[in-house]
Amino acid sequence: MALTYVWRTVIIYFSVLVIVRLMGKREIGQLSSFDFVVAIILAELAAIPMESEKIPIWHGIVPIATLGLLEVTFSYLTLLNRPLRKIVYGSPQVIIENGKLLKHEMRSSRYNLDDLLSQLREKGYPNMEDVEYAILETSGKLSVIPRSQKRPVTPEDLGIPTPYEGLPTVLVMDGDVLEENLQKVNLTEAWLKEKLAERGFHPKKVLLATLNTNGQLLIDCQNDDRQK
Repeated sequence: MALTYVWRTVIIYFSVLVIVRLMGKREIGQLSSFDFVVAIILAELAAIPMESEKIPIWHGIVPIATLGLLEVTFSYLTLLNRPLRKIVYGSPQVIIENGKLLKHEMRSSRYNLDDLLSQLREKGYPNMEDVEYAILETSGKLSVIPRSQKRPVTPEDLGIPTPYEGLPTVLVMDGDVLEENLQKVNLTEAWLKEKLAERGFHPKKVLLATLNTNGQLLIDCQNDDRQK
């Protein structure tokens, strides 16, 4: 009996995992109201065949697959059709414009002042007068554009030239040498092992090794067991 529930749960788990992966990264990282409804229905459909062995497991898999197919189809359609995208996902609403609070936009989105002030504080703007624009995105998050006088000073503002930084390249992760990354920077595994050996390391003992754009190799050991 218990084994039956186990294998049914495993099948449903992997089915939902595959469907969610097919739905794309956007569905995971940024939930609109439409995506939120889909997520709730997926959870309910997944629970039904796991709760009772009297229900055929395909009674759960077929609706889950159908729902995932509908979501992917709508995603592609909304990429090509802006009016449909607006209907399905909604559109951003400007809550603060030129430093002025737009009460009618707040009423239409049922967004109260407590929510606004809370999200402004989370963004680092406790004073509303420091904000030029505040936009309520379709995901429910608040985007804040501060007044020009309240923005952090950048090197460009001071006329200071800065070098290109780029992203570091991961060469070793969890003791595994990433050969494809070595090829991207025109280096070999022999070169990497030589550099690690010079500092008393073996790849299997390295948690993370990265190469920055200045050619500097940065190494972190497994369990902080650093060798001299």
